[in-house]
Amino acid sequence: MNIHEYQAKALLRSYGIPVSDGRVVLKAEDAKTAAGELDGPLWVVKSQIHAGGRGKGHFKEPEAGVGEAAEFARQMLGRTLVTIQTGPAGKQVNRIYIEDGSDIDREFYLAFLIDRQTSRISIVASTEGGMSIEDVAHNTPELIHSFTVDPATGLQDFHGRRVAFALGLEGAQVKACVKIVRDLYRLFVDKDMDMLEINPFCLLKDGTLRLLDAKMAFDGNAMYRHADIAALRDETEEDPKELAASKFDLNYIALDGEIGCMVNGAGLAMATMDIIKLYGAEPAKFLDVGGGATKEKVTEAFKIITSDPQVKGILVNIFGGIMRCDIIAEGIVAAVKEVGLQVPLVVRLEGTNVELGKDIIRKSGLNVIAADDLKDGAEKIVKAVRG
Repeated sequence: MNIHEYQAKALLRSYGIPVSDGRVVLKAEDAKTAAGELDGPLWVVKSQIHAGGRGKGHFKEPEAGVGEAAEFARQMLGRTLVTIQTGPAGKQVNRIYIEDGSDIDREFYLAFLIDRQTSRISIVASTEGGMSIEDVAHNTPELIHSFTVDPATGLQDFHGRRVAFALGLEGAQVKACVKIVRDLYRLFVDKDMDMLEINPFCLLKDGTLRLLDAKMAFDGNAMYRHADIAALRDETEEDPKELAASKFDLNYIALDGEIGCMVNGAGLAMATMDIIKLYGAEPAKFLDVGGGATKEKVTEAFKIITSDPQVKGILVNIFGGIMRCDIIAEGIVAAVKEVGLQVPLVVRLEGTNVELGKDIIRKSGLNVIAADDLKDGAEKIVKAVRG
């Protein structure tokens, strides 16, 4: 789960981490009042969407005086912001964040991530803040410093000093950096984060440190113990189909191809998408119904896939272990009868109650193409879509 920058900064502030004062604005007419509550003399007007690269988007987040801040907010609210992370469709800006400007001396990059290889929290720091860290990693990887924290000992002050020295800080700045790293680590662990990115992490001209941007992602499986974080969810920022799938405990991933895949299990999903590409087509979406789906969940899954105009064909690939093939078959039949079938549908079933599942589909009278195995299913759906 992701949250907005202004929400992330409120969390940082609650942990005593230095951020600029700011106000969120939902209506343009409130912008001047919000800016007037801040010290100034310059304000930064920031669009609030769940995507990075906002400063490089099609409209630039400006630094302005109080009157200009209100005008910029009016211009930005309701418009579509296109960044490298939103794709060409962009995202509509429904919130603006106005905060005090900062007199910046140097900009750094700092992030806390889950390192899947070591099962530890990894800290990443670079002197090249304010830039795309992907470009830095590609062009000058020696400028990126990373290390993991042993969970047996937890974060120690030497970790904070390691960050400070990597960023070229000195004197009192080192002590301040150690405290910030310690507080960020505590916040990361307390709130079950997947990712905490600060870009830029700044040294101001008065010698103090400040976090000027913050991007946070949380483990969705841990939200049951973080009602305060769950309350920050902005469903308008999420893909409507992914949102609909999540409400039925389904895993939906949007892709750019033409063949929708309904599977049970992430490994089977990857194999299904690979073989579709092998036979010359591209997967459009995949929807994982999991191991214990009901007929109702399967019906909703099928409806989500068929509702996407990008999908030109559907491959259902189910290996029944815990998931029974007859349940899948009943869900498919119910969904097709409710929403109709406008594209080719290939179904491959194997495993628990497979013959019963095949019999349900066969007796339904639906125009379904049966497949004997995964190779056969991929060949048939690609042929049906590509002619």
